[in-house]
Amino acid sequence: MSANFGVIVFPGSNCDHDAYHALAHVMNANAQFLWHKDTDLSSIDFLLVPGGFSYGDYLRSGAIARFSPIMQSVIEFANKGRPVLGVCNGFQILLEAGLLPGAMLHNEQLRFVCKQTYLRCETSDTMFTRTIDKGEVLEIPVAHGEGNYVTDEEQLKQLQDNDQVVFRYCNRSGETTEEANFNGSVDNIAGICNQQRNVLGMMPHPERAVESMLGSDDGKRIFESALHELASV
Repeated sequence: MSANFGVIVFPGSNCDHDAYHALAHVMNANAQFLWHKDTDLSSIDFLLVPGGFSYGDYLRSGAIARFSPIMQSVIEFANKGRPVLGVCNGFQILLEAGLLPGAMLHNEQLRFVCKQTYLRCETSDTMFTRTIDKGEVLEIPVAHGEGNYVTDEEQLKQLQDNDQVVFRYCNRSGETTEEANFNGSVDNIAGICNQQRNVLGMMPHPERAVESMLGSDDGKRIFESALHELASV
């Protein structure tokens, strides 16, 4: 049986249709939209929390969406070991919900950044990266104003020691330079997972990099890995 993907829609989401298109039309997966007031996730095998400006990013990014009715179900879903991918604002929501550690600040230069970036895969030990080699460089775009990931020294060490840093910003050659770290994130972090390795948050947009005509199809690698993993369950 094919896996069912759910794409959550909050008021202000603007990458939900991109995510649905990537899953349903490019990856040929079973996908459906989930309204933020829905609470029944019994038919869902994989949740995607998309990017955008949920609730207009009032207070701070993700702070209000965290209290949407669906989020209690998302937390329960994740706590059962089910896969959850949060992209951009979705990553921010997962941080606010406590499903991932740390927080987001405004980009270091206090400017919204929308451009192609390079990511180095730091671990293949997640269902999202199982088919991607450690050290492999992906080209995936970003579009955010609050993507400066921060955490304290103790938590950062735990992330590093537990192999929870999944992606780091790098240059084309895979070097994690200061210049490549355009938003100022600690340790060049672009994506992390939880200790159970079933929840991934990342600022770059893989759903916008699934067709080569748009500049890169490297984002497909993440969805291919997830589909491969779900098919083997």
